[in-house]
Amino acid sequence: MRQQESEFMTAKEDPTTFSVDLTNCDREPIHLLGAVQDFGFLVAVSFDWLIQRVSANIESFTGRSVDDLLGAPLNTLLGDNVIHLIRSRLQMLSSEDGTEHVFGIDFLSNGRKFDVSLHVSGSSIVIEAEPSDTHQTVTPGALVRSMSGRLQRTPSTRDLFEESVRQLRSVTGFDRVMLYRFNTDGAGTVVAEALRTGLESFRGLNYPAADIPTQARALYVRNRVRTIADVRAEPVPVEPALDPSGEPLDLSMSTLRSVSPIHIEYLQNMGVDASYSISIVIDGKLWGLFALHHYKPRRLSMEMRNATELFGLMISLMIEGKLAREQRAAEEKARELHDRFVGKLMSLTPSVSDLSNFAGDLRDIIPSDGFAVWADGLVKSYGKTPPDDAMPALARFLNRAAASRVYSSDELGAVYPPAKEFEQDAAGLLAIPISRSPRDYIMFFRQELVQTVNWAGNPQDKKMGYGPNGPRLTPRKSFEAWQETVRGKSRSWTDAEKKASEALRISILEVLVKFTEETSRQQAQSQQAQELLIAELNHRVRNILALIRALVIQSKATATSIDDFSDIVSGRIQALARAHDQITDEKYASQKLSEIIQTEVDAYIGGKADRVRLTGPNILVSPKAFSILALVFHEMVTNSAKYGGLSDSRGQVFVDWQIHEEDGCVIRWREEGGPAVQRPSRRGFGSTIIERSIPHDLGGEAQLTFKLAGLQARFVIPHTFIDYVEHNHDGLQSGLEQPIGSHGGQNGTSGLRGSGRMNASDGLLLDGMNALLVEDNVIISLDAEQLLESHGTSAVFVGANVKEARRILDEQSIDVAMLDVNLGIETSFPLVEPLMERGIPFVFVTGYGEQIEFPESAGPHVEAVKKPFSEDDLLSALRRAIERSRAA
Repeated sequence: MRQQESEFMTAKEDPTTFSVDLTNCDREPIHLLGAVQDFGFLVAVSFDWLIQRVSANIESFTGRSVDDLLGAPLNTLLGDNVIHLIRSRLQMLSSEDGTEHVFGIDFLSNGRKFDVSLHVSGSSIVIEAEPSDTHQTVTPGALVRSMSGRLQRTPSTRDLFEESVRQLRSVTGFDRVMLYRFNTDGAGTVVAEALRTGLESFRGLNYPAADIPTQARALYVRNRVRTIADVRAEPVPVEPALDPSGEPLDLSMSTLRSVSPIHIEYLQNMGVDASYSISIVIDGKLWGLFALHHYKPRRLSMEMRNATELFGLMISLMIEGKLAREQRAAEEKARELHDRFVGKLMSLTPSVSDLSNFAGDLRDIIPSDGFAVWADGLVKSYGKTPPDDAMPALARFLNRAAASRVYSSDELGAVYPPAKEFEQDAAGLLAIPISRSPRDYIMFFRQELVQTVNWAGNPQDKKMGYGPNGPRLTPRKSFEAWQETVRGKSRSWTDAEKKASEALRISILEVLVKFTEETSRQQAQSQQAQELLIAELNHRVRNILALIRALVIQSKATATSIDDFSDIVSGRIQALARAHDQITDEKYASQKLSEIIQTEVDAYIGGKADRVRLTGPNILVSPKAFSILALVFHEMVTNSAKYGGLSDSRGQVFVDWQIHEEDGCVIRWREEGGPAVQRPSRRGFGSTIIERSIPHDLGGEAQLTFKLAGLQARFVIPHTFIDYVEHNHDGLQSGLEQPIGSHGGQNGTSGLRGSGRMNASDGLLLDGMNALLVEDNVIISLDAEQLLESHGTSAVFVGANVKEARRILDEQSIDVAMLDVNLGIETSFPLVEPLMERGIPFVFVTGYGEQIEFPESAGPHVEAVKKPFSEDDLLSALRRAIERSRAA
């Protein structure tokens, strides 16, 4: 309080002489007026029980003068038993704003009953006494219980208001009892009223905030009841006005405190002779007042005032409870709508702009006349909203508000003047920010609500006169009902709606952040998948190109003409193509073994169907084995058609297969009736494909037997590539156009031919070296093997997987290595460490292009040759690897 006083006066100025008029009433120190009302008296004593101050009327109550009492011990005025009682009650004070009351005691030891109020003010104990009401017939405590019981049965807040004013008027006898509720702007409205017949009603009238100054509101919170027994009575000064330090007595908690002259004039203008108020405090704030007016002097006893103060506490709790229940019901409804909205939002993958699709759901949560989404500089609006071209400027206005806060106004034009142009459609705004930078918003708008406000007199133009305190309001005229039409305002946004909007802000941000993160994650995964797909595609394309290149080079050695060469190459490529067609036609599903063989038979000897017999159970072959089996049976069919059992008009071919529990699928090829068979003088490429493809790529077996009566072959396909179906035998008969035969060696060997054999002058000496070749494709391995052999290697050891390569390293002395990166279900990277430990130079061969990441253990200079590789590229990489090894 001292700090507040310093704003009004100099350090030693006497606040009791403050000159008050209408221009400064909001600064009047009403708690320091230094006077009390005349229906009681005051004694202020120090903590060692010496009298410091008394009210000037004390002689009329005690027969002792002011001068006689000041500075004297309290026991010269009061008896010991009364002082003992005062001591005991002071021990019960709960806080500095607490007061204690004693009713109906012989205060002056003369038989006259007094009600006494005690409180502490600064360094003084303040004792106030007033005569007891000996005619009171009702027990205040029982009265309050009865009143509370009736109030608890009211069904609504409105009913509670009406019943409370009726009850108060009944028990207090005042002519008028009003319940005055404060608005958020400080103005107030009479929301309930009970009055004597013949009086003009003030129900529904509004009073400006200035009618109850700020310092008065603060006292209403601290001191919950305030009585003015007679507005015309002369105030009784407290003597002395200032203590030895020059400080007045703080009467904030006094029950007798006198009244501000301006307030006296205010009441007189209303024709009121007595007034009484009971504060309604909710959540520590002044929610409203019970204002009791009487048109004659009237004093409630201290005991009755104490009872009504208790009633005020109870009614505050009841109002708070009913308001809380109403708000809770509104919040629960909003929460249910909110949860439903979030559920819909979660089921989609929304962006900020997509929120416009939920306009109906959002307007159910926060009732409004219009809705808009401002996102990425664009607006989508529904219902009554500002024009679209006004939205950018409105968004910039909102950007000046606090970040991450919901903004609301029921009079947008008052804080944003351009809004007056569209206030009929959008006078109120509630904006929820849903991003940080740039700020995006969802906005709720409410139309202008033209209101007619009934004021208790024109708050801007009250007639003035001159009274004892300067300019003052003209009596009664200032409180005639005066109507004002209020424009530019919408229905206010409630606390429940503001809470719902904050919950919406958090939920929308959480959902958007979640989907942003999910979108980013999916984009990253998609990008990774795309990169892997591209790398895998690159690998496969390079492998295919390398395979085709090897087929071309290997086929040219035995071709007798360009046409013959073209036939050989195209046949082998077509065999691969047919195998891949079978895979893709069935979406990479397993296929019948009989159909794989039949496809090759039909492609070459479709006109000799009666000379080929296929028998065996229905067996499905894994797609991984298609290409190998297609090439093998392509070579068997074409060789038989050229040199074997189908090369004349009498020979036949019998192909049968069975499932063996241990071996897998055993396929037997037998030719009869054709030309006599002789073992070929040299091993051609076709024979190599037949004998090495199945063992190398599938881990199975292949065996050719050259009998005079006809070629015989035995192939074993492991169980991992076979799916047995049933034992029904095919009775397939097919005619063949060309006999099978790998005799005569029509397929010679051919390496990857380059510019010449590497020697010491090339910087790389392969002569006499042992090479390790790790490659899972048999044709590519054959081509690479021949290339290494053609450049002087002593021996080339071929492994199709890491296990075989490790075995070779353990059993053989290796000087250089060539590693295919991808070996089907594994990579060759595990071989890096044993090669580095042995000091063996090596290069990688890969179809993955630039995307591959090599192990750190391979060193910073490891090289990879891309498929299909040229002879020069491979040899140059090998040379550099050997040179680095020798330098190390």
